[in-house]
Amino acid sequence: MNRAEQMQTERPTIIGNIPKLPAKWAAVVLPFILSGLMSGIISLINMLRNLGWIDGFINLWFHNWMISWAFAFPIVLMLLPLVRKLTGQLVDLSAANGPK
Repeated sequence: MNRAEQMQTERPTIIGNIPKLPAKWAAVVLPFILSGLMSGIISLINMLRNLGWIDGFINLWFHNWMISWAFAFPIVLMLLPLVRKLTGQLVDLSAANGPK
C-alpha cells in the first residue's frame, strides 16, 4: 500500500494517535462541552459575586463547578429534545435545509 492509500484509510486524529470519535457521538459531545462551559462560567460568576476573590477561590470554584456540571450535563441531555421542538416552533428551519 502506498502512502496516498494509507492516508485515505487512516482515521483522523485529535492529538497524536488518539482517533476522533465517529459523527454519531456529536449528539453527546456537543451538550457535554456546552454544559461544562456554561456551568463553569455561571458558577464562577456566582461565586465571585457572593464571596469575592478569597484564599482558595480556584479550588473551591473548581469543586463547585464539577458538582454543577454533574447536574447540568444530564439535564441538558433530557431537555434537548424539548428545546429542539420549541426551536422548531419559533424558527423557520426549512431555509436551513436548503431549497426543495
